[in-house]
Amino acid sequence: MSDDHALHDKLLDFRNNSDILKEVKLITALIDPQFDFHFLDQAFADIEKLFRGQYKGFRACNTHYHDLRHTLTVFLAMARLLHGAYLQGIKFTDKEINIGLLCALMHDAGYIQSDEDHAGTGAKYTLVHIHRSSKFMQEYYSAVDYFKNDIKNFDDILNCTGLNIDIEKIKFASPITEMMGKILGTADLLGQMADRFYLEKLIFLFREFAEAKVPGFESEIDLLQKTVNFYNVILARFENMLGNVNQYMVHHFRSRWNIEKNLYEEAMKKNIDYLKFILKDNDKNLNVYLRRNAI
Repeated sequence: MSDDHALHDKLLDFRNNSDILKEVKLITALIDPQFDFHFLDQAFADIEKLFRGQYKGFRACNTHYHDLRHTLTVFLAMARLLHGAYLQGIKFTDKEINIGLLCALMHDAGYIQSDEDHAGTGAKYTLVHIHRSSKFMQEYYSAVDYFKNDIKNFDDILNCTGLNIDIEKIKFASPITEMMGKILGTADLLGQMADRFYLEKLIFLFREFAEAKVPGFESEIDLLQKTVNFYNVILARFENMLGNVNQYMVHHFRSRWNIEKNLYEEAMKKNIDYLKFILKDNDKNLNVYLRRNAI
């Protein structure tokens, strides 16, 4: 299985949300056949409602990079990494698995605007979205006794998705909580950078950055050019700040699909190689080369 779209077309239809949930539940059952999916099923249904504008008190998602597709690709990557870690002898309790998967589902809830907020889009919260996501998650589970001692854990794990946050300074409750945070931070990057439409969606990312006044990007083409170096920065981040937990992915693919590859790493590299190709000549029309999925 070596064609360009093995990760997306051959294994799973990323356009079907129910298929993603089904696969995550199958993977979770490989870790613990007796796992109770009560919390996961409820959170998945509510996150779908949240992004679609059907959750009380909130508007529909209006950020086109940090959208529901992104959340669900991270959710799936999280489950796959957890499974790979389990195959390497790391033991997780049911609660730890729940916390990891639920954090993945809610890690970008902070981009969603309240009903009363009609100024701009949720992109304006880019620089504070992790704090807002953590607040959403804490409020969501505030009355649930099962998670009453885990409110700080939610915050610590979600903070691992922040590229400007020094993970080494976070005081985790346990080594497993720290690993869960590093797995989520890794899944967040793998999910977006291995996406088949990653390059097309970078145009939307620039628009989100512009609205949030994120410094360092003068134009869409400037962001595309800087993404090549960003890829190298992320490879170093995997190895150093995130504990190299991305290595667990190959163990998942070997066990689940009999594939001796990390398909996420392959997809990321192909995206960056294609980006280098379209940036090589200044006279290329990016609209011609970045038109997959009619974006």
